[in-house]
Amino acid sequence: MAELIDGKQISKNIKLEVKDKVAALNKEGIDVTLAVILVGQDPASCVYVNNKKKACEFTGIKSLSYELPASTTEEELLLLIDKLNKDEKCDGILVQLPLPDGINEDKVIKAISPDKDVDGFHPESVGRLSIGERGFVSCTPAGVIQLLKRSGVNIDGSRAVVIGRSNIVGKPMSMLLLRENATVTVCHSHTKNIKEICKEADILVVAIGKPKMIDDSYVKPGATVIDVGIHRTGEGNKLCGDCDFDSVEKVAGKITPVPGGVGPMTIAMLMENTYEASLLHNGR
Repeated sequence: MAELIDGKQISKNIKLEVKDKVAALNKEGIDVTLAVILVGQDPASCVYVNNKKKACEFTGIKSLSYELPASTTEEELLLLIDKLNKDEKCDGILVQLPLPDGINEDKVIKAISPDKDVDGFHPESVGRLSIGERGFVSCTPAGVIQLLKRSGVNIDGSRAVVIGRSNIVGKPMSMLLLRENATVTVCHSHTKNIKEICKEADILVVAIGKPKMIDDSYVKPGATVIDVGIHRTGEGNKLCGDCDFDSVEKVAGKITPVPGGVGPMTIAMLMENTYEASLLHNGR
């Protein structure tokens, strides 16, 4: 049976570290501030935003909350972002996605200053990652790296396979693993012999967006499996990941559960990115 990687505990440890670092800045008279913009009342988005507020409160990061009606126009949202870009007291800007119909998400993401892009979605942030410059990394893949490192998984020299090529997870995940000196293969819907490729992986990161698609036939015995997916399926609307957990757990060496694996790490890394943004703005 695989060893469980406890994302809840690792996330808590990171938030405690951020709390200490923020407190040290506070003693120097420096506040760390995150602006969170929510447009409309999408239920899942409301839950995420509330969790981000709680994380800010826990770590000592000041939270500026902008809860806008669904009728907000693209122009109004862009004006708010411009205002926050120019606000010296604001270190990070996060616009909760998805946005209502009629607002161009790509345009909104590009409007955020790369130096305040704590979500790591701006094209310049992605470019900085690809050439190894300092910048913000998308929180979920950054969290996966922390899960691996803090669970004693050796990335350097390992064979890593990422299933999925999204801009938010798959692509940055592959670049981060490469930065950690793994040999990386990216698989997707057009990949031939995908099972054979996956079975060569020491580290298998699954971010394909299909419930329970990956079973033990994709996994090399003893491999570390990171399940990024989250879905509600079946009777009782139970949460599950992209992996068939019961099947994969019998073969893998280490595995993240769903829930309680990758999910908690996203907000923890958002707190870390916001702290890093404050350092950047204060010439550190």
